[in-house]
Amino acid sequence: MELGELWAIFGPGVAGAVFGAGWWFWVDAVVCSSVNVPFLHYLPGIFATIAALMFNCVRREDIDYSPYDDGEWRLKLWLFFAYVVSFVSLAASVGLLIQDSIVKSGPSVWTGTAGVLQCVFVLISGLIYWTSHPE
Repeated sequence: MELGELWAIFGPGVAGAVFGAGWWFWVDAVVCSSVNVPFLHYLPGIFATIAALMFNCVRREDIDYSPYDDGEWRLKLWLFFAYVVSFVSLAASVGLLIQDSIVKSGPSVWTGTAGVLQCVFVLISGLIYWTSHPE
């Protein structure tokens, strides 16, 4: 078996495990938090999950990399929007981590750290799944 065949077989399972680990970090932080975690803290992980679903709606072979052809501009625009949503969700989770470390009356720093880990793991799992699709 070649590496590409193995990646096509085991890639989706690895992506699922990484996705589950990302959400496990978040659930652990919410359950172990001594204060009520506001819904605003949930949003970066939710939007990272939506972004991962968005860029997994596109097949790799549908993307035209020719610089001289218009190609599928809607497809490229969809991917661009998905990546913007993913990076904004990551930036929001980092911002909430900074807020949690400054404000003493809010959730703990672990909640902010878990939010960042959740976004990173969810987005990495989406990319793992996207690359493991057979062409």
